[in-house]
Order: sequence, then C-alpha cells, then structure tokens
Amino acid sequence: QVQLVEFGGGLVQAGGSLRLSCAASGRTFSSYAMGWFRQAPGKEREFVAAISRSGGSTYYADSVKGRFTISRDNAKNTVYLQMSSLKPEDTAVYYCAANLSPQLRNRYDYDYWGQGTQVTVSA
Repeated sequence: QVQLVEFGGGLVQAGGSLRLSCAASGRTFSSYAMGWFRQAPGKEREFVAAISRSGGSTYYADSVKGRFTISRDNAKNTVYLQMSSLKPEDTAVYYCAANLSPQLRNRYDYDYWGQGTQVTVSA
C-alpha cells in the first residue's frame, strides 16, 4: 500500500509558475514509476507527465512539453511537477499516482492515487 499526498496547488496568473509536490509513504517509493494527471471540470482525467523509477526517463503530454518538468527524489519519497508559462487551460485538479507497470500514460495502469490539488490559472 502506498499513500500519496499532493501539495503546492493554488491560484496563479497566466505566465506564472507553480511547483507541485507529492509525498509518498508506505511501500518502497523507488519501486514505483510516478505520474501526474489532471482533471478539469466536465473533462476526463488526462495524462500530464510521468517519470521512471530511477528518474532516468521522463514522459510528457504534448500540451505541457517544454513548460512542465517532472522530477523525483527517492531519498525523500517525493515527486515534483514544476509548471512554468502557465495558461488558463492548465486549470484543473492535479493528481499524482504510483504505477508498478511499464505503461505510464494510461491512468488505468496506475495503482495508487493522491487526493488531488487544485491549480487555477487566471487570464
């Protein structure tokens, strides 16, 4: 069992930056690939970014590539999402998730989820 808690959401103006953190407890954090997803009102939960267990490989949705950076610190059991050049369309609840499978873009392959943190980008 893995427990995930997200931090760092908030209100920011377009063009601004935020860093989300996700702290994990429970089983060995480094055994899991980690992902960030987001869900806007009335929309499906969508893939944002993922990182391999070692942190050596990262993956991004086309909509955030070049603006968001995912990273992890296995010593601190934490995964981060640095978000820059934010746009109003980035407004959503952001979730971190843990995954034992090699499939990182599909939310159905993730085993554990945090409760989410709201990110609101004003125009």
